[in-house]
Amino acid sequence: MYKEISKELLNFIEKSPSCFHAINTIKEQLDENGFIELFESKKWHLEKGKKYYVTRNLSSIIAFKVGENLDNYSYNIIASHSDSPTFKIKENYEIQSKNKYIQLNTEKYGGMIYSTWFDRPLSVAGRVIIGKGDELSTKLVKVDRDLVLIPNVAIHMNKEVNTGKKYNEQVDLLPLFGLCDDEKDKFTDIIAESACVEKENIIASDLFLYNRMKPSIWGSKNEFISSPKLDDLQCAFSSLKAFIDGFNSKSIDVYCCFDNEEVGSSTKQGAASTFLEDTLSRISEKLGKTKEEYLCALSSSLLLSADNAHAVHPNHQELSDPTNRVYMNEGIVIKYNSNQKYTTDALSAALIKSYCKKADVPYQSYTNRSDMPGGSTLGNIASTKVSICMVDIGLAQLSMHSSYETAGIKDTYNMIKVMKEFYNSHIEKGEYEILNITK
Repeated sequence: MYKEISKELLNFIEKSPSCFHAINTIKEQLDENGFIELFESKKWHLEKGKKYYVTRNLSSIIAFKVGENLDNYSYNIIASHSDSPTFKIKENYEIQSKNKYIQLNTEKYGGMIYSTWFDRPLSVAGRVIIGKGDELSTKLVKVDRDLVLIPNVAIHMNKEVNTGKKYNEQVDLLPLFGLCDDEKDKFTDIIAESACVEKENIIASDLFLYNRMKPSIWGSKNEFISSPKLDDLQCAFSSLKAFIDGFNSKSIDVYCCFDNEEVGSSTKQGAASTFLEDTLSRISEKLGKTKEEYLCALSSSLLLSADNAHAVHPNHQELSDPTNRVYMNEGIVIKYNSNQKYTTDALSAALIKSYCKKADVPYQSYTNRSDMPGGSTLGNIASTKVSICMVDIGLAQLSMHSSYETAGIKDTYNMIKVMKEFYNSHIEKGEYEILNITK
């Protein structure tokens, strides 16, 4: 069962070389399971017992199931993100070097481990905007072949490479695309061919590099998986599987996958935007609920902020907290931070522990070393727009923000079990923060 789910996850990732492809892959699965697409620009008509989804920028998505008994409803929400650190292709992309080489002009997106992008097959994926007459439309692009490579400098010419190297993004990290010849604008030709459009109709683009290395299952007992984009498509996939299978009639189950987490979420489609707030309030209004009923529902709601966590590194165990350290294949990770970079508190921790217990899945506690502050994720950002109870969870992994990351083969399956238990449950909040959890 672990291997089958892991293969499904790795196939999901291979179909998702950019944030736009990830959302499209999610949409395909929702369509296959009877969800109805809504549009922010159109009026909504919602019915109890039905399933819906809406996208923003085609790089973020919110899907929801409407329960049939919503007298004391609440929202069960899981949020993950669709983006990963990479390189974006700039406008006026072509750099000719001494009339010999053609490089692509790129800039980094998010914080990454630069060295993991060298000397491996890369290609380009994203979207192009097509203009026909007065109409603009979007087309996904995935160049499905080895197209570019970022070459290392030979050790003979850089003898300090193994003693520490500071990379210059404009010099060291530009991908090699080809050799200079008589052909002009070859890159646009390739993009147009991949998108099945005339290159003259391409008005603009959002194109990114992606790692072409195949995902793998490995280890002495096949206990590990490695792949690009495990952070955070592993959680996006797990929550999607649980969301499709889970349901309870007293709640509105919500699935979120936001773009731009890796650059702070402060975009119209990020967790800091109004996307979640707009969607939840619109659902409530279209179901005939009052503003007060909506606020009551939020007070009983829970959001699982699902983003992966740092496993103890086999070569550098000293980098982990002395007592709150996590390992691959040893359970769901509950993440804590006293400064609320992670939103977990005693109440939300108790809730997620109860779901783990009901699902018969182990859990682990993670904190950063006190002298080594870490980053934040979706929860504390989203809470500035929608103030509800939140908990930060994830799965233990190695090499976070590498172009090729590693996780445990058991963990995706166990995360799905816990998330499904959450979606199958209903929370009602009483006085003095007393919660009642029912099916």
